[in-house]
Amino acid sequence: MTTERLVAAVHGRKTVVPDPPDEIALADRLRRELSIDDLRTLASRHAWGDSNEDARMRRATWRALLKRFGHGVQIGRGAIVKHPETIEIGDGVFVGEQAFIQGRFDGTCVIGDHAWLGPQSYFDARDLEIGEYVGWGPGAKVLGSEHTGLPADAPITQTDLVIRPVRIGAWADIGVNAVFLPGVTVGKGAIVGAGAVVTRDVAPFAVVSGVPARFTRWREGCEEASERARLENIR
Repeated sequence: MTTERLVAAVHGRKTVVPDPPDEIALADRLRRELSIDDLRTLASRHAWGDSNEDARMRRATWRALLKRFGHGVQIGRGAIVKHPETIEIGDGVFVGEQAFIQGRFDGTCVIGDHAWLGPQSYFDARDLEIGEYVGWGPGAKVLGSEHTGLPADAPITQTDLVIRPVRIGAWADIGVNAVFLPGVTVGKGAIVGAGAVVTRDVAPFAVVSGVPARFTRWREGCEEASERARLENIR
């Protein structure tokens, strides 16, 4: 017999404590003294370690490499970031083990405060914004581009890419193994079910699921909030 339990949230309620000055100074020194390649090598040296020092060095090297890196960020083992100079991470963000943020040389990626990015998740960060307090389930993926497929007499991988922005609104909750196609916007406080394939916009405070993802209901008590958010977006 299964017994249901209710436990308090941890990550979303955690107070961000400013990182130690010596750790920030270390990141500044690494940025001044090491080349980008040397910084990447140093980051990889500590990528899989489970000690406090490994975690500290992951934070320091990411802070030295990224465009912006907030306080109280946790970087899980095996997490990877490409083109970190295009990526901004806010305060209190959790990046799970083996998460892959694939920045692009001409891309933009902003991850808002207190976002939780699950293990083995993938982010095609061509033009990506993830709002504050977003929960991103393990294995969920976002794509930022697709091939035109034209002309038809050429291999698809040789055809041009169309890049479309993806926006995940604040407070949204993304289920395990969900997939987001280029160009979609997920509204504030929406819930995307596990395994859903999101091919079109999701309204604020809506619940969607399935392949392709379809509206199933409004979050309980959120009908009026959803309508207000919709009108604000129109304005």
